[in-house]
Amino acid sequence: MSSDSPSSTEMSPDLVFDILSNTRRRMVLYYLRQYGEPTSVQKLAEEIAALENDVAVDELTQQQRKRVYVSLYQTHLPKLEETGVIEYDDDRDEVHLTDRVVEIDTYLTPTTESEYPWQLHYLVLAIVGGATFVLSSLGVPVLAAVSTVELGSVLIVAFAISAVVQYWRYQQRQREIPAELLEHEG
Repeated sequence: MSSDSPSSTEMSPDLVFDILSNTRRRMVLYYLRQYGEPTSVQKLAEEIAALENDVAVDELTQQQRKRVYVSLYQTHLPKLEETGVIEYDDDRDEVHLTDRVVEIDTYLTPTTESEYPWQLHYLVLAIVGGATFVLSSLGVPVLAAVSTVELGSVLIVAFAISAVVQYWRYQQRQREIPAELLEHEG
């Protein structure tokens, strides 16, 4: 596959729709994102074949693996590389996403789940914590009984728990299979 880099101009909607028009290309993008590091064509082919055939990778037949491998190697990976969305090192048998893949994101189906407003969550936590600290310092009867160390500890724990929950939710969303991958081509 060529090592020529595509122009640095923004991808046209037609090009993005052409890339996304094929289920296997969408699956390549999905699995490269999930895997998070360079992977082999063989590994990609196995993962995609398993999804297409609704079986575990170790239950795939050689025919199922080969059919996907050949189409990836001959058609889909060259097209994705030509657009600059992936890089493929034939010598090392490594495929990985490039930064250009973010140009496709705006065209993908957004999650149907509403996004929790984490910015607002942290802002409210900071305001409530700060106000509680100020009121405690001013000697408000109930709050004055609580030491600043205790207040600070409660705030730190609240922020830490919030951050852990936010990260966990992010990881859960990353594992979800996008709607674009659930419909297979005939």
